[in-house]
Amino acid sequence: MLNREEELRFCRARRAAIEQDYQNLNPEQRRAVLATEGPLLLLAGAGSGKTTVLIHRIANLMKYGRGSDCDEVPGWVTGEDLAFLEDYAAHPDPEKKAEQERLCRVEPAAPWSIIAITFTNKAAGELKERLERMLGPAANDVWASTFHSACVRILRRDIDRLGFSKSFTIYDTADAERVIKDIIRDFNLDDKAFPAKSIAGYISRAKDAMKLGADYLAECEKAGDYRLIKIAKVYVEYEKRLRDANALDFDDIILHTVRLLREFDEVREYYQRKFRYVLIDEYQDTNNLQYLLSSTLAGGYENICVVGDDDQSIYRFRGATIENILSFEKQYKGARVIRLEQNYRSTRNILEASNAVIRNNQGRKGKELWTDHGEGDKVQCYTAMNEHDEAQYVAAQILGSYSAGRHWKDHAVLYRMNAQSNQIEQAFKRNGVPYRIIGGIRFFDRAEVKDMLAYLCVINNPGDDLRLQRIINNPPRGIGATTIERAQSIAAQEGRSLWEIISNARVYPELQKAAAKLDAFTGMIAELRRLSGEMELPAFYEELVARTGYAVMLEQKNTIEDRTRLENVQELLTSINGYLENAAEPSLSGFLDEIALYTDLDSHDPEEDCVVMMTMHSAKGLEFPVVFVVGVEEGIFPGIRAIGEAEEMEEERRLCYVAMTRAREKLYMTCASQRMLFGRTNNNRPSRFLGEIPEEYVEKSGRLPRGERTEEHQDGEPSRKKAPAWRKPAERGYSLGGGYTTYPKGTAVEPKIGGGAKSAAGLADFRKGDMVQHKAFGRGMVVNLMPMGGDALIEIAFDNVGTKKLMLKSASQHMTKL
Repeated sequence: MLNREEELRFCRARRAAIEQDYQNLNPEQRRAVLATEGPLLLLAGAGSGKTTVLIHRIANLMKYGRGSDCDEVPGWVTGEDLAFLEDYAAHPDPEKKAEQERLCRVEPAAPWSIIAITFTNKAAGELKERLERMLGPAANDVWASTFHSACVRILRRDIDRLGFSKSFTIYDTADAERVIKDIIRDFNLDDKAFPAKSIAGYISRAKDAMKLGADYLAECEKAGDYRLIKIAKVYVEYEKRLRDANALDFDDIILHTVRLLREFDEVREYYQRKFRYVLIDEYQDTNNLQYLLSSTLAGGYENICVVGDDDQSIYRFRGATIENILSFEKQYKGARVIRLEQNYRSTRNILEASNAVIRNNQGRKGKELWTDHGEGDKVQCYTAMNEHDEAQYVAAQILGSYSAGRHWKDHAVLYRMNAQSNQIEQAFKRNGVPYRIIGGIRFFDRAEVKDMLAYLCVINNPGDDLRLQRIINNPPRGIGATTIERAQSIAAQEGRSLWEIISNARVYPELQKAAAKLDAFTGMIAELRRLSGEMELPAFYEELVARTGYAVMLEQKNTIEDRTRLENVQELLTSINGYLENAAEPSLSGFLDEIALYTDLDSHDPEEDCVVMMTMHSAKGLEFPVVFVVGVEEGIFPGIRAIGEAEEMEEERRLCYVAMTRAREKLYMTCASQRMLFGRTNNNRPSRFLGEIPEEYVEKSGRLPRGERTEEHQDGEPSRKKAPAWRKPAERGYSLGGGYTTYPKGTAVEPKIGGGAKSAAGLADFRKGDMVQHKAFGRGMVVNLMPMGGDALIEIAFDNVGTKKLMLKSASQHMTKL
């Protein structure tokens, strides 16, 4: 038995001995690994090795449990044990490792008692793979998955408590919008006044706020908002149709999981007992439902570790709230905060430039990333004459880099919106640069692949009316639209699924003419359902392709396009085999779950030797030796919507920080003085983000046709600060003609418009960037002016009603300039 002083020495020696396992980590990383108990906020900067920390943390929990973070000493510990451990901590000996582990273990965590949630399947897969390399097969029992995958696993066990079958189907975004379009049509709503995509957004936000259809409708009726009442009624019907089809959309997956945990004590208590340790990655990008899920799962032990970077919160448009990470310490009193500030990715110039930009944000916890890498190249800032010049510059730099020995895959081009990719693509094609776009048409979104997946979904869940409608006459079986509409009408009247109606077609006089064809179809599906329970998935899929006649249809058409479609149908077999390699308990429903939750980022193959093109949002979590950030101009990046809106502007700045910190060795940032986008040519100013980079980290080149420019742009107002690098004359490369300018408020930056249009329409009173107040539409900003005969078309981005195009003569009578 040890005395109190010896117990304290033992605890110190135990921690020091455990630390010996993690000497490859830096001091802050080790602190994060060893702080096992209670709530922990891990502020992990870009490139700071957070995945390594997560893996070692899980390994530490499984090997030592609470050993590194408790002051308990087992009663059986002797003085000899204390002496052994103190000696081991000072002089670790591999031959004594087993005894060290025995003395340091305190309730080691079972792998299934740890849940680690990431945001992409690729990240979850990497976590599992690295854990298995470190810990062996036991690591497979750790719940390492995305939010949606973890929730699907919970729902497959208990969703019947909410009135759904455990064989539920998952609707992707396109499926959900198709259901909403059908409801809009059935409700005789104007699809221009009530677009499906917009209504889907309202429904998603309501679900994130934990509001079911009836709750949302009651709230809208109380507010008396006619438009919202219509939307809420669509939501109620949408909810009903999904339930009838035994289907969930992406929001439902988390919403219904949270409902299960909240409404059923035994379900909540089961998972709170099960998960002793909860780890959440990318916490800065969680929405309200994800926050509720995380805190509920951790409610038993409160051993919750959230990993995130408030400077990389970029999904506000999806409902993510940075407040979750900013208020973590308020929710969990006594929470520990550890900052990972050493960057292992970028050179010092890239890192300092990125730090300088993000430092301008107010809503952040604050940290200063540093690196012991060398200075590296300065950030290359190029000003192009137009978008063609910009694209050719990017292609030329990549060709030069490739000639110097780099691989194509070492390069990435990032843009704010997909529409910017066109000119870059054309330049790559002209110059023979191989590339791949992340965010193009996904393999699983191709029509023929969705057709085959629809067959699999109906076989798994015949109540899936949406997928059933897709395949019932595909390939053509002589089951016409009139027959399908009649069957749908009967199903709606009787409150039954479409499958139930067509399976009993002979009962209904309206379906007698098509009964034989419907019987043949339902008989085929029923037989395939039987075979799905008897055959291995790959063999079953080949049987499905043969029996449905889909492959024969494509072979008979025999066009180049249809041969490609047939190859895609066959390629789906590769996905099935890939699923079987990784699935612990493979099943048809498991495969369909994996495909439904697949994201475009999961398709990125880092070994494919081609330049990668993607939006800045898609680049999150990736890194490349050479990165081009293009279109860094006011109105594009930051976008028009962010100008004058503090929260939106801070989000745009965080996005800039994310884009810049993707670069390991070289970072290029480009802008064009003139750019055609969406059919209109605009003269854009360089982005304020470029102006926030100090001159010592920047090297400029390019050309700009106009004027001396001296003032810094600060959220629409000029600042008298010393002009930073981006505003100063270039010291090398092309002459910039005196540097850059940001014009004072009210100064025109468009080409001059003829006096006739000005005098006739009062155009001289309005300029791009002016703030106006309209009697009907409220406050807005002028984003474009176009002379039209004796009048002019003025385009205004209003705060409340979006963008409007108005004839200036008429509009000027109803608005004033602010």
